[in-house]
Amino acid sequence: MADRFAEFSMPDTDLTRKAYDLVFATGTAALAHHSVRTYLFGRALGEARGLHPGGDYDDEALFLASVLHDLGLTEQGNGGRRFEVDGADLAARFVSGNGLDEERTRVVWEAIALHTSTGIAHLMRPEIALTHAGTGTDMAGLRAGSLPEGLAERVHAAFPRLEQDCGLTGLIVDQIAENPAKAPMGSLPAEVARQYGVGPASPTWADLVAAAWPGMR
Repeated sequence: MADRFAEFSMPDTDLTRKAYDLVFATGTAALAHHSVRTYLFGRALGEARGLHPGGDYDDEALFLASVLHDLGLTEQGNGGRRFEVDGADLAARFVSGNGLDEERTRVVWEAIALHTSTGIAHLMRPEIALTHAGTGTDMAGLRAGSLPEGLAERVHAAFPRLEQDCGLTGLIVDQIAENPAKAPMGSLPAEVARQYGVGPASPTWADLVAAAWPGMR
């Protein structure tokens, strides 16, 4: 079997191998493939911006955040909060339990927790910004024109999509249907819930403001 770490020059450490194995063991193949593509696309987008692994950012931390970023959509990672935070919590426990220091564990947590936070994540340190960028490229083709010629084809040959949306939509919707608290107002899960008609109707901003501080003028 091909060694994908060597094929794509991914950071090859005991911890990255364990993280890779974990995501394939806990989630669907489509979700695992999406997670690895997130790293490969994020790293390439960083290089297009002049950011180089090992020099301008912590490549192992980017790999860990990217590969583990959707753990919150697995049975093992499904907790009581939005999937991004549940996944960040599980990933942090995993990497710290395997020897990653507190500062780097925090970077991994933040990258995962913020990976759907458009308008915020891209302003953060490179490991966080590139995790966000990689997910956007893989899910929606954002900035795909900045990828090196032929990379997308190579990556998809090694890690095929298997499902058009990588299976994410059904996983998000099912979680929210079971626990509406996983779709807080203003979040990506809340927007998915709105579009697919799951969970209770969200109050409007006007309703929230009107109901605040009754009797106060």
